[in-house]
Amino acid sequence: MVFLWHNLGPRSYYSQQKGLIMRGPQPTSIQLSPTFQEILEQISRCYTLPYWLVLRAKIVLAAATGANNTAIARQLDATVDTVRKWRTRWGVATARLAAAEAADHTTAELGALVRVTLGDAPRPGTPDTFTPEQLAHIIAVACEDPRASGREISHWTGQELAAEVCHRNIVPTISGRHVSRLLAAGDVQPHRSRYWLNNERPQNPTKFDAAVKTVCEHYAAAPARYRQGTHLVSLDEKTGIQALERKYPTRPVRPGQVELREFEYVRHGTLTLIANLEVATGQIIAPSLGPTRTEDDTVAHVRQTIATDPEAEWVFIADQLNTHMSEGLVQVVAEVCQIDVDLGVKGQAGILQSMATRQAFLEDTSHRVRFVYTPKHTSWLNQVEIWFSILVRKLLKRASFSSVEELRQRILKFIDYFNRTLAKPFKWTYAGRPLVA
Repeated sequence: MVFLWHNLGPRSYYSQQKGLIMRGPQPTSIQLSPTFQEILEQISRCYTLPYWLVLRAKIVLAAATGANNTAIARQLDATVDTVRKWRTRWGVATARLAAAEAADHTTAELGALVRVTLGDAPRPGTPDTFTPEQLAHIIAVACEDPRASGREISHWTGQELAAEVCHRNIVPTISGRHVSRLLAAGDVQPHRSRYWLNNERPQNPTKFDAAVKTVCEHYAAAPARYRQGTHLVSLDEKTGIQALERKYPTRPVRPGQVELREFEYVRHGTLTLIANLEVATGQIIAPSLGPTRTEDDTVAHVRQTIATDPEAEWVFIADQLNTHMSEGLVQVVAEVCQIDVDLGVKGQAGILQSMATRQAFLEDTSHRVRFVYTPKHTSWLNQVEIWFSILVRKLLKRASFSSVEELRQRILKFIDYFNRTLAKPFKWTYAGRPLVA
């Protein structure tokens, strides 16, 4: 028998002669608890996580089945070195992971620990280009009004900000893109904005919180009071509803193609909807549709609403619009409640003298018909505003109307459809801020 001695060392020769298989270093043994098994499986199935994280989770899961590194590398289309590295990394972290699990950490906390374990180790990288002081100055400038620097623009752009910090000698040179990256890292976004509205709370927090609490208490009591015959309705107007007709017909949805709406449209006029949301049922009752929302419109609307149940108790939740505290509404309440007193003269004396005196009369809890007013700038507190958003999404946003009359009929038909099929009370959970004595 002839052996190729240059290919086989003495130990290999000895092994073949004796019929033995020499075993190399054994891979790190991985044991997973049910919790970590589930966390790793969730990571491995997630399509929104980085690929490298999913791959490393799959390596650990495969290692826990007892497969060797070569088999795992072949199965996951990775290199043996990659499999060995993350198998070893998990093995080193086993004691730390087990201690965290024994300390009764939450699943979310254990998941975060797993991601850290499977993450890249910190690297030194290149030295920072700018000092922390320079970065702080750049962020500070980004938070200033550009006009204070003589730049007549509404907000900073990366290019404008780069020019300004160089002009101030904060940095010798920097690009607009680099500035944008620094702002992103500092979570500063001068290019973005959103609307917000100040309310009255800072001026009188006790009065504001009490008003909000009153409205929320009415919402909570609405179902029980409805069974006793009291109507609690949320009242408001949606103005300027446009009758827009698409210039060309809409192409309907088809397999592989979404609905196509014509961009150009023809205006046919506008309508104003005055609506009541019955809080206990979620239905819209006695809607009014017309071209305006004047005091007369509001008075007529309230009259027709009360006429649907003339002997019942009515409580209207409304904002502080002047037409909601008008002379006409005071007269309606006095007439319906049979209040035989001198109402005075508007602008001069008595109940009708001012908005404040009219509001006090309309809020009187001894009246069978009365109003509860939300604080200024709290439209979110009026439930009918939620319904207006439903109307926009389900009808107005995509429909085409050839005339104001068609718009009117479509809205009325939608209200009827909504009341029959979709209406239900909103789950109002907000109760206002705790009142401090």
